[in-house]
Parts: sequence; structure tokens; C-alpha cells
Amino acid sequence: FFVIPSCFHVSKLKLFLTTTTQHSRAPSSLQMSSSAPEPRKAGVSTPEELAAFVSSAGDNLVVVDARHPDPEVEPGDVKSLAVAGFPSSNVIGEGEYRPRAVNLPWSRESGGMDLLPEGIAKDTPIITHCGGGGRGQMAKDFLESNGFTNVLNGGGPKETDCWAVFGEK
Repeated sequence: FFVIPSCFHVSKLKLFLTTTTQHSRAPSSLQMSSSAPEPRKAGVSTPEELAAFVSSAGDNLVVVDARHPDPEVEPGDVKSLAVAGFPSSNVIGEGEYRPRAVNLPWSRESGGMDLLPEGIAKDTPIITHCGGGGRGQMAKDFLESNGFTNVLNGGGPKETDCWAVFGEK
């Protein structure tokens, strides 16, 4: 049991815990590793939630890729695009690569994005994503504020366990 002062910085806490656990007989579960995965961003669904969602959605699933195609606008997207490209078509169901996906970039500048094409029912099962979940959550919130009722944030290629569930859709 440790009492951590509120002024303690996270990096100092990691160093403190690592040093303390190396010199004590504390259980190995308390030791921190620099190779541990980063926690998911707020709102990113679990792989289990996504798997159930994808299974129940079937061919009705729509995946909204909120990444921006211009690296000048979103330099961080370059890294995720190296892992997973944009859908091959922006017409749902027509592309060969990621056929259930459409690219609707989230704009940090305007705080919005284009809406889904007309004809997409408000209860359509939708997974939003970006590179790691931040803009995916903003896209989810935006769609919900525009009446879409069945939306999950899938994170993005950075969330490899989540991406494995829906990334090729």
C-alpha cells in the first residue's frame, strides 16, 4: 500500500514503483513495465463489445473512418495509415478493401464532419474510428447528436485487438 502525493508526476510514479518493487518482495503484478500497452482512450469499446456488435450487425454494418487524408492536417494519421489504408470506395458495400467502410474525416477545426450518405437509417449499426480513438469518439458523439442511435467507437489500428474485429470490414 502506497500513499502517493497529489503533486507526484506519472513518470516519477512509474520510476518510484519500479524502483520500490525491484528492491522488495512485492508481487510481480505491482511491477510496471515500459512495454505495457497504453490504456484505451475514453469511449473506445472492448474487443468483446465490438465482436458482438459486428456479429449482430451482419451486412448492415457501416464503419466510419474519421482519419484525414491530408497529412498536413493530421500528421498523426500517417502512422495509422501505414497499418491500415482508407476504404477503396466511399460507397458502402462497393469497395474491395474495407467494403463496409466510408471515409468521413473529423475536422478539429470545425468540430464536425460530413454526415453519412442519405438512405442510411438512423438505427444502422455504425463503428467509428480514427488512429487510436480520440476523433473516433468525437465522430460517434457527432453522429449521435444527429440522430444516429446505434454507434460504437472502435478506436483504430493502434488498438490492435479491437482493429482485428472490424478493421477489414
